[in-house]
Amino acid sequence: MSKRKLSRQQRWRIEKIQAERAERAAKRDARESEKLAAGEYGQERPGRVTAHFGRTLDVRPEDSDEAVRCHLRANLEGLVTGDRVIWRGREDPDGRVVEGVVVARGERDSVLERPDARGQLKPVAANIDQILIVFAVEPEPHPNLIDRYLIAAEATGIAPVLVLNKIDLLPEGGGELLALLHRYEGLGYPVVTTTTEREEGLDALHTRLAGRTSVFVGQSGVGKSSLIDRLLPDEELRIGALSKDSRKGTHTTTTARLYPLPDAESAELIDSPGIREFGLGHLDEQQVAEGFIEFRDFLGRCRFRDCRHRHEPGCALLEAVERGEIHPERFASYRRIVESLES
Repeated sequence: MSKRKLSRQQRWRIEKIQAERAERAAKRDARESEKLAAGEYGQERPGRVTAHFGRTLDVRPEDSDEAVRCHLRANLEGLVTGDRVIWRGREDPDGRVVEGVVVARGERDSVLERPDARGQLKPVAANIDQILIVFAVEPEPHPNLIDRYLIAAEATGIAPVLVLNKIDLLPEGGGELLALLHRYEGLGYPVVTTTTEREEGLDALHTRLAGRTSVFVGQSGVGKSSLIDRLLPDEELRIGALSKDSRKGTHTTTTARLYPLPDAESAELIDSPGIREFGLGHLDEQQVAEGFIEFRDFLGRCRFRDCRHRHEPGCALLEAVERGEIHPERFASYRRIVESLES
């Protein structure tokens, strides 16, 4: 579809609006600079972004659990939930910090990025230790979707953990789903099982969360919001009902926030917006192959340097499948993902 051309008047209006926004931002920044120069803000302090609202942020000081609403300097773009920052606070006559201004961003250990509507990667959270990929007995998990999440996690360099929720609905013996779990465990992925229907149903999850900053991802309806509701009993999270007709859930979370977890030592959780499927359109075929961790020992060993791992003679991946070193279903999943990116 060809891109619609804007009229001269439409272009003028867009440029006018952008210029007005830039002017307002410059005025705000000038006011903040005047306040900083006048000593209205205190000394620099470290903190962490717990929520982001355009030009304002909630920042939690290192020495307090109470977040402070802060303004963002014009020269600081692209801050996200989880960022470590340096900020300065302004106090009222009683010595309470009533507002702040963020003056610098610290180095990031990791960044979680997702493609926007235009396919451009945008950071959505920072300084994450692990991505918890939640799937459930209902809706029925599809290995190809789990593989997509794993590939996306591997591309970020953030350690993935598989969380099987609603285990109270498992058939006796676990069935095919339990066999699927064992397959991923055999690849080296940590697997945690959970249920909100039993008092001890989150014990293993608490252990996994301790000492780490985590983010939950997963298909709608798998119980992410229900799990977070149990992990954060003092927070109100809207939980979507599972449709009896489609057995799929509804999106319930809209803004990424960082929370300390009361029942897991030194643990923090970033509640990120739910998504049905991780976009992989920003990855090329080589990156997808590298996202299958059991492929890595064989990549670069094919007879032909331009091998596409289809029917080529001397393909190291195909030979590994024949020897049983790569599970045929995982290889088929890889082929489906590559083909979906080509279509």
